[in-house]
Amino acid sequence: MAKKKEITRIDIISAYMQFTLENGKQPDSVFAFAKHISITESEFYNFFGSFEKVERSIFKAFFDNTIELLNKNEAYKDFDAKSKLISFYYTFFELLKANRSYVVFALNKGKHRLNVLNTLSELKKSFTAFVQDLGIETIDLKQEKLEKAKNKGLLEWSWAQLLFILKFWLEDGSANFEKTDVLIEKSITTGFALLDTATLNSVFDLGKFLFKEKVMSN
Repeated sequence: MAKKKEITRIDIISAYMQFTLENGKQPDSVFAFAKHISITESEFYNFFGSFEKVERSIFKAFFDNTIELLNKNEAYKDFDAKSKLISFYYTFFELLKANRSYVVFALNKGKHRLNVLNTLSELKKSFTAFVQDLGIETIDLKQEKLEKAKNKGLLEWSWAQLLFILKFWLEDGSANFEKTDVLIEKSITTGFALLDTATLNSVFDLGKFLFKEKVMSN
């Protein structure tokens, strides 16, 4: 008798994504899902406590895969903070594009905002840690409490920026999501311009782009 293949975390994630795409909904229960993929409930719970945990892990996996791909590029380690962040965005959204049907399902408009944020909570932890490690240079406020508040604000702003671009991408109907690529470059360029010199030119440029896409197109 052939030995049963040992289930892995990735096996469960892949099976969950496939099930939701084929059925347009979560499995009715862990029992039903485990039976569907020929494992026991106990084997499922060895890795995840709920379907919500699976969903969080999927978006964390997108992040991990992005970092893995970036680190395979020898030149990446010598990039400055801005170039690393842009590289992350382009690579991350290429991975999302390859899994767009699932991402749209997981973040569909019918979901409450708090549920979406919960689904993305593991991604947020990893992404904000990534931004923190970039060592983005900002103005030295010369006071510890102000520095902590500034650094926290930078991380929250970076996360809000990712959410904004993600929402734009979900609604982007341009070929190969070219408008999202433009938004990524303009948003990050604007952010770094504000941090470095408080230049208004990039802000004006970004504003014109968003006005054209969101107002003039309606």
